[in-house]
Amino acid sequence: MPSGASPTYSLFLRKLDTLLRTGGTDVRILHVGGSHVQGGAFSDRLRAHFLSLRYGIDGGRGLVFPFSAAGTNTPVSYTSSYSGSWESSTCLKPADAKLGLSGMVVTARDTSAKVAIDLLPREKRLLQHRYSFNKVDLLGEGTLEPVLLIGKKDTLRGVKGHFDLPYYTDWVQLAFEGTGYYNLRGLYLDKPGTGFTFSEAGVNGASTLSWTRCQLWEQDLRRVMPDLVIFSIGINDIQGADFDPSRFKAHYRELMKAVRRVNPYCAILFTGINDSWRKRDVNPHTAAVEQAFYELARECTGVFWDWYAVMGGQGSMAAWQSAGLAQGDKVHFTPQGYRLVADLLFDAILESYRSR
Repeated sequence: MPSGASPTYSLFLRKLDTLLRTGGTDVRILHVGGSHVQGGAFSDRLRAHFLSLRYGIDGGRGLVFPFSAAGTNTPVSYTSSYSGSWESSTCLKPADAKLGLSGMVVTARDTSAKVAIDLLPREKRLLQHRYSFNKVDLLGEGTLEPVLLIGKKDTLRGVKGHFDLPYYTDWVQLAFEGTGYYNLRGLYLDKPGTGFTFSEAGVNGASTLSWTRCQLWEQDLRRVMPDLVIFSIGINDIQGADFDPSRFKAHYRELMKAVRRVNPYCAILFTGINDSWRKRDVNPHTAAVEQAFYELARECTGVFWDWYAVMGGQGSMAAWQSAGLAQGDKVHFTPQGYRLVADLLFDAILESYRSR
């Protein structure tokens, strides 16, 4: 905590304590990043750790996106499928359709377009948590009318993108009626009552500049209303020949201000970035970006978890690769590696909770 004790992080820990002791509050976390987050193993491990702290605190699955309709990989914690014709845009470059919290948008232009989300994870493990929901909020807009297909023949109409299902389920299919278009930025899957919700928003290749292109990011963030935002954006900012710390911090400040406009008491945690290689050698910009993270955490009285130092510092990615925890590009991790990173981060959060 570069600025000393963080009041917002202390508030997050107090809310977490209330949830664990009485179950009488909501605690919501949002994890934002690039491919480290889109892959899902990192975020899903953190989610599982928090849910393991007390039985029965599942507050809903939160934000999901039909990645298959965008032609890219779905996080390991659920599956998505589609039919019909879809157009897609991501925050990697300027888009015609407005982008939001997910950093992606898929566009339907006729009633043949359908998407489905199934919360059955692709990677099945022993004692794995099963999620269900009976409320769906669409993040999107258009002239086509969205409907949910339930059963074999029935359709469910919503009100301004909100649907109350007649039962709990772990699967939902979205279709459309009418004419025109619909821009879908994601679905928020919820259930009644209080509890813990962990949402992730990851886009392969996304940098800080990429996320600033999402004009509706703040609007969608209001649906999630996080108590803690974990920022893991940065590894893609240092893949070029040059790195400008001032520009990097300016982009992050836009995101930080949006978070605090939505929830002035939201805690912000920066994970920093991992050791990585570029063009067959250790990336030379890592020290500069780590210093920028430290300064950003000090500005917002936030928290900085030094991923780079925790994994071993300069050149340590080679050791992780030798141990089967990192991929051959020495930038990304294997699923086992991402789970270990999540274990280490959760241990740090839990230690701060116990010693508060």
